[in-house]
Amino acid sequence: MGWKRGGNLSANPDRSNPISLLTGRLGFGRLPALPPKGTHIMAEPLVGNLLVAQSGGPTAVINASVAGVVNEAGRHECIEEIYGGLNGVYGILHENLIDINEESNKSVQALKHTPAAALGTCRYKINFKKDPEQAEKDMNRLFEVIEAHNIRYFFYAGGNDSQDTADKISKLAQERGYALRVIGIPKTIDNDLVTTDHTPGYGSVIKYIAATVKEIAADNAGMGQHDLVQVIEVMGRSAGWIAAGAALAKRRDDPNAAPHLIYLPEVAFSADKFIADVQHVLQKHKYCVVVVGEGLVDADGNYVSTDSASSDAFGHSQLGGAGEYLRGLAEEGLQVKARSVKLGMAQRAAVHCSSQADNDEAYMAGQAAVIAAVEGTTDKMVTLVRGEGETYTCETGLADLSEIANGVKKLPESWINEDGVSMNFNFYKYALPLIQGEVQVPYENGVPDLVQLNMEKVGRKLGAHNFE
Repeated sequence: MGWKRGGNLSANPDRSNPISLLTGRLGFGRLPALPPKGTHIMAEPLVGNLLVAQSGGPTAVINASVAGVVNEAGRHECIEEIYGGLNGVYGILHENLIDINEESNKSVQALKHTPAAALGTCRYKINFKKDPEQAEKDMNRLFEVIEAHNIRYFFYAGGNDSQDTADKISKLAQERGYALRVIGIPKTIDNDLVTTDHTPGYGSVIKYIAATVKEIAADNAGMGQHDLVQVIEVMGRSAGWIAAGAALAKRRDDPNAAPHLIYLPEVAFSADKFIADVQHVLQKHKYCVVVVGEGLVDADGNYVSTDSASSDAFGHSQLGGAGEYLRGLAEEGLQVKARSVKLGMAQRAAVHCSSQADNDEAYMAGQAAVIAAVEGTTDKMVTLVRGEGETYTCETGLADLSEIANGVKKLPESWINEDGVSMNFNFYKYALPLIQGEVQVPYENGVPDLVQLNMEKVGRKLGAHNFE
């Protein structure tokens, strides 16, 4: 049985029962999806089909945003068909669309506890600077697909580069006089999108990392081995938001608890200081837990570990190896036993340890995108806006896509202690509300029961696209 318009897919089944933090004076209250600030009502609704797609590195809650889009779209008669673009803009160029109306209510609901990109993702770049001729072909093809399938609403869930793509699509639609409403949905574990207080995906990744650091520290403590150095490498190319999240593993009444040292891309790395930092910890404890962001740089701004000849489609250096680099420094400089672990993709896919607060806000962002578009807004990205009261609240806002595209939000320097390797209260106050609550993931045969969509293809109306 296919998904039904107006199906019973509640955004937050328990939002009438706010939960409170047990730390300090903070609190967390879940809000229903609100119309984003800045939307306006159109006199005449835009009638046509909706297309939603995902791009970039997935998160534990990116599918919750898609569920929010689908559920909200079903409440608006002006939206006739709901399509998903397989593998982002790359799949749309191939005219690979699926009919989400053919998915069951249960499957759409299950997106809220399924990680990764259910619609498939991509890192394909429409590169206007390096290959303007191909970029022009790509954009012409996109609009051939959009027009052939009467797409009037386009939603793109992604990070910086994805919002840049959405911005270009929106601007070109306006130039061509084609009625298309484009709204970006924020997504990135890196938490580095500008204009939004935080991004869906961030709360879940730092919840997982804090839990993992705490578990590894317990293992280290039980080993009975002195002078053990454990290095944990986490993601974060340009900002230290993820590495900073490891600080949440600390008990507030135990400043000596792990992680003992956190190395951030915002603080220039010194090998000599690192050796001294580790030595200082080992003088007080029998083991030292170190967390390092993959984007760690030296005083000259160079990554401490990267293959300068390797980059992705967006020109980003391929990182990885910062943890091994620090492990080698510790062993060689202090003649101690050192280990390193790279959490890799596990940190962005760990739905079993994801944040309910994060999940709710991801869903709310998807709903808000549809509300904004139906009310006449285009060329915007949904933002998450933190309330100003002592109790944490969150609602949605809107920002120009051009403001977000390719910008980077750094971890505030004032949130880092003077030692450069630990976080102060300002960060705890910011991050703790984002990791509250546990997503109730169903299990089958002892493992999480994740959904796979049926992927009923929409019939093609065009020929193949030339990518040469």
